[in-house]
Amino acid sequence: MARPLLWLALLCASLTFTAACAGIRLELIHVDARANRTVAERMRRATERTHRRLASMGEVTAPVRWVETQYIAEYLIGDPPQRAEAIIDTGSNLIWTQCAGCRPGCFSQNLSFYDPSRSRTVQPVACNATACALGSETLCSRNRSACDVLTGYGAGAIAGVLGTEVFTFGSQNASLAFGCVTASRLTKGSLDGASGIIGLGRGALSLVSQLGDTKFSYCLTPYFSDAVNTSRLFVGASAGLSGNTPAASVPFVKNPSDDLFGTFYFLPLAGITVGKAKLDVPAAAFDLRQVAPGQWAGTLIDSGSPFTSLVDVAYQALKAELVRQLGASLVPPPARSGLDLCVAQGDAGKLVPPLVLHFGSGGGGASSDVVVPAENYWAPVDDTTACMVVFNSAGPNATLPINETTIIGNYMQQNMHLLYDLGNGVLSFQPADCSAM
Repeated sequence: MARPLLWLALLCASLTFTAACAGIRLELIHVDARANRTVAERMRRATERTHRRLASMGEVTAPVRWVETQYIAEYLIGDPPQRAEAIIDTGSNLIWTQCAGCRPGCFSQNLSFYDPSRSRTVQPVACNATACALGSETLCSRNRSACDVLTGYGAGAIAGVLGTEVFTFGSQNASLAFGCVTASRLTKGSLDGASGIIGLGRGALSLVSQLGDTKFSYCLTPYFSDAVNTSRLFVGASAGLSGNTPAASVPFVKNPSDDLFGTFYFLPLAGITVGKAKLDVPAAAFDLRQVAPGQWAGTLIDSGSPFTSLVDVAYQALKAELVRQLGASLVPPPARSGLDLCVAQGDAGKLVPPLVLHFGSGGGGASSDVVVPAENYWAPVDDTTACMVVFNSAGPNATLPINETTIIGNYMQQNMHLLYDLGNGVLSFQPADCSAM
């Protein structure tokens, strides 16, 4: 840890970080909000993203980062400023954008490619610079003349060079290390027209780490709502809970040292209640544990997974209990939907019970409960039907470690203000009207 902290200290001393003292406030746009899509289309796209997100962890052997996030932030880069858009992702670290001169194969984006030759503030990072040794995303070029970036995703890979540049978020600006991507091979549509990714993971190259901040928060508006309301991300001084609504505080689980798994935000999930029925699932099914050399499974929270997935023993218990409670109200799922449990859309709000996620103390303090309303784990799939949108981690073709991992996706986080207090090692859940923030 000494080298990242030293580098951050030197960087903060030499560059102007107005964002670090005032905090960053960003509006996030859901990727489907810009298109006039039907409920069925939104549901299909979210389900496809969920399955691709799950597949991306099981199909690789080298350290990778996940893609397929659903929330986009706009920002400016360089001087004079150039517009850019980025996917916001708690499951990765690197900040990157496609650059002018990107070779054939680079994906299309809504805005023009960032052109470093037009900026007065861009600087290359040398191969022997400390910043080039902060994570697996970077490495020295073959002739040791520059610091390269090379990162794999379930949807493909990106490559380029590491540099520093002025980023402007609203009225705040900061000089950040970033990847200027000149080659990419990502599945078509993976980034939904965004220019790149802003990583919010635990690594030294993430936005939060580079700013030297110890907290960030976000509040996600419901994305099956007809209203086009922006969600919000707060970093640094602007991040904090609001109002008098009680919040549940959950300690983070200490991360393993393996690079990929050291990025994620693991939580001490201990059990689940459906309505008034506690599921008969051993707490060990959710624990962080090594399942193979260099492979870890557990429970993590992820802004980039649309829907939640549960380990098989928990999924089967949840499904059986809901079948018992809903009984004759269940209707057949739409053809080829891949969903298991459905009711008439008008019945979902009246009949589907809430979930309660029971979190342990993580070795100290009190346990906490987070209530998940029906609308955060059931969704409309067409004009007449609503279905459960929780999936089985042990789905077709799932392999270690994903088939043993529980992921709390962003649909379950809707209308919840989440505060990541990294300094104190705590994640807080506060019910909120995110459209009013």
